[in-house]
Amino acid sequence: QVQLVESGGGLVQAGGSLRRSCAASGRLLRRYTMGWFRQAPGKEREFLAAIRWSDGSTYYEDSVKGRFTISRDNAKNTVYLQMNGLKPEDTAVYYCAARFTSLVEYNYWGQGTQVTVSS
Repeated sequence: QVQLVESGGGLVQAGGSLRRSCAASGRLLRRYTMGWFRQAPGKEREFLAAIRWSDGSTYYEDSVKGRFTISRDNAKNTVYLQMNGLKPEDTAVYYCAARFTSLVEYNYWGQGTQVTVSS
């Protein structure tokens, strides 16, 4: 079992930055991959980025490469999503999630937090 608690987010103007945090707890965390997703109204949930706890390898969806950065702090068991150059179309509910690295499906989810980018 993995528990995820998110923080950060809120309202920002276009071009601004925000950092999302996701604190993880549970056993065997280093065997997990952490991901960030978002879901805008009327749209399907979208993968953004992922990071492996074990070695820090990162993966990004093309639309956020160069603007969003995923990172981790092993001492704090926390994963971050730094979002720069935000656009109104980035407005969505953002979620962190975890999956056992050897599996495909994410089966642990944070509570989600609204990020609104005003034009």
